[in-house]
Amino acid sequence: MSVNSKKSREVRKSLDLKKVYTLSDAIELVERIQRGDLSFDRCVATPDMMALVGKVGKLLGPKGLMPNPKLGTVTTDVTTAIKNIKLGQIEFKSDKSGIVRAGIGKISFSTDKLIENIKTFIDALNNAKPPVIKGNYFKKMVISSSMGPGIQFSYEQ
Repeated sequence: MSVNSKKSREVRKSLDLKKVYTLSDAIELVERIQRGDLSFDRCVATPDMMALVGKVGKLLGPKGLMPNPKLGTVTTDVTTAIKNIKLGQIEFKSDKSGIVRAGIGKISFSTDKLIENIKTFIDALNNAKPPVIKGNYFKKMVISSSMGPGIQFSYEQ
């Protein structure tokens, strides 16, 4: 069970998750974001709404909230995207030096759940491996808390 912040719970209470909002509601949300109300963890948009979302791109981009088709947050199937996010879909990408970072759990998760998440993450990385790369895809793997020291580990499938 994920733990939501107090602010997130308040926003969730104010929204009807089954309702399809109108364009004027979406514009109102853009205006709230422009005022600095970033009380959400992810932003999902349809392609036709990206013109509106682009207006607040300077606020959403630095926070990592800007919808992106590569990450599945710009889609015509918003329902599936939201279901995937609620099921724990994570975003990951590598930096210039090939280091991949991703959040794989929270301190409230059980050891078994964390191990399952790590295995799933490693499998996703292996599935994303380009076919031209042969041999070992990982040089080393390290796990750490947000501000804690890294611990190197090995993983055999």
